[in-house]
Amino acid sequence: MKPPGRRPPAGPRPLREIRPDLVIPTGKRKGSNPSVASIHRALAEQAKHGAHPEAVEAAHADFAALNNGAVPGFRTRAEALGSR
Repeated sequence: MKPPGRRPPAGPRPLREIRPDLVIPTGKRKGSNPSVASIHRALAEQAKHGAHPEAVEAAHADFAALNNGAVPGFRTRAEALGSR
């Protein structure tokens, strides 16, 4: 049996501690670490998508309709939520 490896600390880690583990894969800053502000924005965006998945789904459907040449009309809240 192998001895257990080093475990990560329990609980959330501060952004400044996470930052060195992240690397930007493409673009002008390729290979460097993102700023704390960029990490915060990405986490906020992810939380927003998780909190309102129906809004994200509706936006993706509208974008797909625009790319197909159809222009989506206004929808009531009931119609938007019923399309899930």
